[in-house]
Amino acid sequence: MSPQPLSPSNFGDLFDSVEAFLFDCDGVIWKGDELIDGVPQTLDMLRSKGKKLVFVTNNSWKSRTQYAEKFRSLGISVSQDEIFSSSFAAAMYLKVNNFLSQNKVYVIGGEGILEELRLAGFTAFGGPGDANKTIDLKQNCFVEHDKSVGAVVVGIDPNINYYKLQYGTLCIRENPGCLFIATNRDAVGHMTALQEWPGAGSMVAAICGSTQKEPVVVGKPSTFMMEFLLKKFNVSCSKMCMVGDRLDTDILFGQNAGCKTLLVLSGVTTQSALQDPSNNIQPDYYASKISDMLDLSGA
Repeated sequence: MSPQPLSPSNFGDLFDSVEAFLFDCDGVIWKGDELIDGVPQTLDMLRSKGKKLVFVTNNSWKSRTQYAEKFRSLGISVSQDEIFSSSFAAAMYLKVNNFLSQNKVYVIGGEGILEELRLAGFTAFGGPGDANKTIDLKQNCFVEHDKSVGAVVVGIDPNINYYKLQYGTLCIRENPGCLFIATNRDAVGHMTALQEWPGAGSMVAAICGSTQKEPVVVGKPSTFMMEFLLKKFNVSCSKMCMVGDRLDTDILFGQNAGCKTLLVLSGVTTQSALQDPSNNIQPDYYASKISDMLDLSGA
C-alpha cells in the first residue's frame, strides 16, 4: 500500500489511535546542533494532548544523560527516561545476556558508549582515549591487545584510525568468544546542519571487512530497544507511531515492531527516494517535518 501524505483527512485518525510517539532525533528533531523549525511547539502540543513522547536515536556519540543535556541546551525539556540511544542499547544487550563482569569491552566510538557501559557496571576502554594513537608500519610495530576483552562495541567515531581498527580486529579474531556489537549501521547522518557525513555503518563495515564477521546490531531497525520501551511505558506497539527520516532504520524499526509509521522529509530521505520504484520500505504516512502535525492539529 502506498504511503499517504499526512493531511486533514487522515491526521485525526492517526492522532486518536496513538498513545505514544517515538521520535528519531537526527534529521527529525535537529540537524547537528540546530533545531528543525517548529519542533518545540509540536512537542508541547503533543504533551498537552496527553501523548507520551519517546526519543529513539541510533546516534551513539552521546549517552542518555548527554542527550538530555542537549535537549535542554536547545530549550526542550526531556527527561533521561524518555531517551533510548543505541549507546544505552549496547550496554543493555551485554547486561541481559549476562556478560561476565570480569571481561572488558573495547569501544570504537564516542564517550556516550563508554558512559553507558560504565553505568551498567562494565569495564570499558578505547573510544576518544585512543583518538591520537598512531601506527608506524615502517617500524615493524606489533600491537598488544588485552586478552580479557570479551566484546567490541562499534558506533559512530569521527576519530576512527588504523590503531582502533587493528585493536578491535585483534580482540574479535583472537579472543575466544569475543562479541562484535554494532550500535547501528546507518550509512550517513546529519552530524552538522550543512551536510550528511559517514555514519556508524562505515566504521562497522571496516571491522566486518577485517574480521570477516557480522555484528549483532542493537540499534534500529533491530527491535531490541523496543523490549525496553514496552516494559517502561506499558503501551502496545499498535498504539505507537514511529516518526523518523530514514526508511531502512526508523521506518523498518517501526514496521518490525508493529507500530504505525510516519516518515518526515526533513532529514536524509527525499520524496523522490520514497517514491522510487526500487524502494520496498513504505511508511504508513509521510510529511515534510514533524511540525506538520502542529499545523494539522489546529493548535
